[in-house]
Amino acid sequence: MAKFNKDILKLFLLSVAAFVLYYVLLFYVIGIKTPRRKQLEERSAMLDIRQKDIDGKLNHAFSILDELQERDNNIYRPAFGVEAEAFPETMTGGIDQLFSLAKSQSESYDKLEPLSESAGKMSSCVPGIPPLYLDKIHITSTFGVRSDPMSGDAKVHTGVDLAGPEGIHVFATGDGIVEKVDIKFTGYGNEIVINHGFGYKSRYAHLKSTIVHVGDRVKRGDQIGFVGSTGKSTGPHLHYEVEYMGRKVNPLNFFDSDMSAEEYERLVREGAK
Repeated sequence: MAKFNKDILKLFLLSVAAFVLYYVLLFYVIGIKTPRRKQLEERSAMLDIRQKDIDGKLNHAFSILDELQERDNNIYRPAFGVEAEAFPETMTGGIDQLFSLAKSQSESYDKLEPLSESAGKMSSCVPGIPPLYLDKIHITSTFGVRSDPMSGDAKVHTGVDLAGPEGIHVFATGDGIVEKVDIKFTGYGNEIVINHGFGYKSRYAHLKSTIVHVGDRVKRGDQIGFVGSTGKSTGPHLHYEVEYMGRKVNPLNFFDSDMSAEEYERLVREGAK
């Protein structure tokens, strides 16, 4: 009886082993798929297709944002005399990054909208011409870190220095109101600050003398003073600054330093009309 039971157990175990071997050979070696496996593979393939479609649309959206940022910084902002916006780095990413970049771009356009609405008036107010006849001067110091001519220490130079003969005319670079006229022997020496509106101001320092007063309205091309060497100065020159929204910016970004004397003369005449 015991032997009979053992035979039955062996037969059962052999049957199980045969079934497992059959299953492995059938579905994993030969490759026959169960209905459930087929269903899962079809669903996985469909999800892959959808994911590729989403990735393609995201990449297209990122490329559109890249183009918008490029146009913003190289077309729209220069048209209003505004410095480039420091956008977050654009790269292929997820939905959250796309929303963040789109928000930054939207905020940039929000800043430009009021400028575009008053672009006609603004065009004459932006300090967009050199303050001196370019054929009479040369640039001796640019915007940024430099060696201080007095101390030799490295310091931030907040404008440009335009050296030329003492007494040559200095012109307002945009329409505005004279906000400050200082006559002194230290620092900037004799200086004029013009508020152009739209967030812009310009400073003209180390002047020999001034011919405007606080509260005067000036137009682009109006004469406001004469080149000198007052204050902390090593020789006749004009220290010229442009400020936008309380921040000093590079004045050379606002005018063509290579324009001819004839072109500059025309701009001055047109501005002073």
